[in-house]
Amino acid sequence: MTLRIISGLALCMVLSPAQAATVEDDSPPSMVSAPKQLEPPVHLGPRPFWLVDAMDESPLKERLQACNTGTVEKTDFSIGHRGAPLQFPEHTRESYIAAARMGAGILECDVAFTRDRELVCRHAQDDLHTTTNIVAVPALNAKCTQPFVPADPATGTPAQAECRTSDITLAEFRTLKGKMDAYNPMATTPEEYLAGTADWRTDLYASRGTLMTHRESIELFKALGVKFTPELKSPVVDMPFEGEYSQRDYARQMIQDYIDAGVQPGDVWPQSFNLKDVLSWVDEMPEFGRQAVFLDQSESTLVNASLPYMAYLKTRGVNVLAPALWKLLALDSEGQIVPSRYAENAREAGLDLIAWTVERSGPLNDGGGWYYQTVTDAINNDGDVLTVIDVLAREVGVIGIFSDWPATTTFYANCMGAAAEPSRSNR
Repeated sequence: MTLRIISGLALCMVLSPAQAATVEDDSPPSMVSAPKQLEPPVHLGPRPFWLVDAMDESPLKERLQACNTGTVEKTDFSIGHRGAPLQFPEHTRESYIAAARMGAGILECDVAFTRDRELVCRHAQDDLHTTTNIVAVPALNAKCTQPFVPADPATGTPAQAECRTSDITLAEFRTLKGKMDAYNPMATTPEEYLAGTADWRTDLYASRGTLMTHRESIELFKALGVKFTPELKSPVVDMPFEGEYSQRDYARQMIQDYIDAGVQPGDVWPQSFNLKDVLSWVDEMPEFGRQAVFLDQSESTLVNASLPYMAYLKTRGVNVLAPALWKLLALDSEGQIVPSRYAENAREAGLDLIAWTVERSGPLNDGGGWYYQTVTDAINNDGDVLTVIDVLAREVGVIGIFSDWPATTTFYANCMGAAAEPSRSNR
């Protein structure tokens, strides 16, 4: 497994005049199309530097302030979580290109299936009503598991809608437009329902939201020169779907798309929250199973955070564990952020670790919310995300971090270089 933070700054990419003509430096990252086989140059934008300025005074802040960012290279340490959904509609072509331009070396397509069993990039099988314009398309809204029902302001009854990828065909899916993941629960019209974007996100770049199939994402990622981390989503329908499409069929189909596209197994980190999916790849498709990622969203218990459990995962063939970042962190007696017992046990068992998700919580001045729940008392400004990234990289030893704005993790990896190299000896 070779996910690693870069050990130094790279030479700036040199573009031919024809290639350079496709790049407009004053455009948002996604506004530049991705020509076939062209890796876009990395642009960090202002946000990482804004975060550094917000940090409390520390040696880390001084080092980041002194960082030479004249040339920046993409890095596998920086994983685009659904693309760059802090500002772009998730799992869209525009969001993916934005993430690649921010230096994400690996991009994620969450994989769901349509009614005709085609694989598409959606965070959940049942999120079309909040991530696309489907409720405003009458013919498709009518096919939803729960078509849009307006709110009743008089009684305070919220609006209702549930639209699944499995409600529609691939051809119908292609007619939809991606939007920021949000909704207005008290909407009385479909158009009002599609509003509701959090005030710390933006709709500025939501005028285009090109949905993608799983296979299309593979071709785009290849063109962008990045690697792949598809996540097999948990179906909300009974499986086998319509009595014939099993979970095993679904899991194998996702991997088969990479085989058909000629992608090397070493460039793919398939993920699932379902341990059975991960073990099926380990047992049945071992070349891809070696880097299969077991996503852990369980609450911490003495059992699932224990060394015996971690050792069991390792002996069963699981090599990569990916929990929410709060599970990897704790506070010491002086209130400093340190690795948790969970993290220490995982490392002792020989598991590689990936953390999720930074840049997803909005402003951190109130403690950061769910993602920072074990270190809330140490989180009081937006710059603390860089302190968290530093602890995850240098003390926990994660091999990658999912981010909703990959420029931040790319910036950190380029600035810290070899100093950020995890101390793991078995990587």
